[in-house]
Amino acid sequence: MNITIKPSDLWYRYPRNKATRDLPRFSGKPDAAPFDRNNLYEVVPMLEAVMAALQTREQGILRELEELLNSVLPVCLVTREEVYDFLLESMREVLRQDV
Repeated sequence: MNITIKPSDLWYRYPRNKATRDLPRFSGKPDAAPFDRNNLYEVVPMLEAVMAALQTREQGILRELEELLNSVLPVCLVTREEVYDFLLESMREVLRQDV
């Protein structure tokens, strides 16, 4: 499932680090590159990947993922792979509780 997220779809506003705009983004595991949770160019591909793995386009799920990213994500998780795993497993747990 291919998911496209526009900045206007997001609840939070993230700075655009133009210096890193053209660098490769998260495209799947493995990826040991550092994740910048305060950079729109990093956040959008990460959220797209998690939404695709969850096979959903629901705005409520996107909103919950943003809450996890901005309020719950431990600062000790620094790589893209760690952040992806955390968001995906946390959201799966939330979805299991909703059933």
